[in-house]
Amino acid sequence: MVFSSNPLSLSVPDTTFDAWLRDSGYLEILDQHSSSSATAAPATTSTITSTTTTATATGLFISFFSHILTLLSLFTLNPFSKLTTDDFSGQTPSWTGSFFADCGSYSFPSGPEQARLRVNENVKRYARNYASLFILFFACTLYQMPLALIGLISSLALWDVFKFCSDRWGWDRYPVLRQVMVRTAQCVTAVVLICLNVQMAFFCAVGISYTVMVLHAAFRKLTPAKQSARSR
Repeated sequence: MVFSSNPLSLSVPDTTFDAWLRDSGYLEILDQHSSSSATAAPATTSTITSTTTTATATGLFISFFSHILTLLSLFTLNPFSKLTTDDFSGQTPSWTGSFFADCGSYSFPSGPEQARLRVNENVKRYARNYASLFILFFACTLYQMPLALIGLISSLALWDVFKFCSDRWGWDRYPVLRQVMVRTAQCVTAVVLICLNVQMAFFCAVGISYTVMVLHAAFRKLTPAKQSARSR
């Protein structure tokens, strides 16, 4: 039996549908659609290629290689491309209910596109959480490096002394003298920070916090905005 074409039927390509979901703000549906599309394809492929052991091994190798490429692609992304100052002005999302959530809130990204979508959106949603983690990692690094902590405190104390002397003797009335003293204080601060390895503590904290942020944002599923707001 042959059915006649229905002029009211509508066929939307997947790319157009994904673009509409992205422009309309339904990012969590787009995330689920990407995951379901990725899991359906391997199921069909495994059914066809399960006849031989060689084909199965090849499929496992391709799957493993694609997962490695997805992980490597995470460090080629710019997670701050869509970040704005307004993302730091709101309330901090709940650590247990929204940021960490449960095990069902995590999954391996199906590909670089889904990883990029998750990273860009989750960095915006949990910007304040990631900033707090950086401060925590930096404090732990300074605790493990006492000389760096002493150097940071010494540099802050140096600029407090400079401000006190400037207010006490009125260096603002002598612009040349003030400029010379500012350059001298900057040189002394740079020597103190370098000699006491403050820059190493800072770079360690940045590296650890950046890695944690990218991995968490890539594996964390996108949830509706209303659900995230209720969990705060």
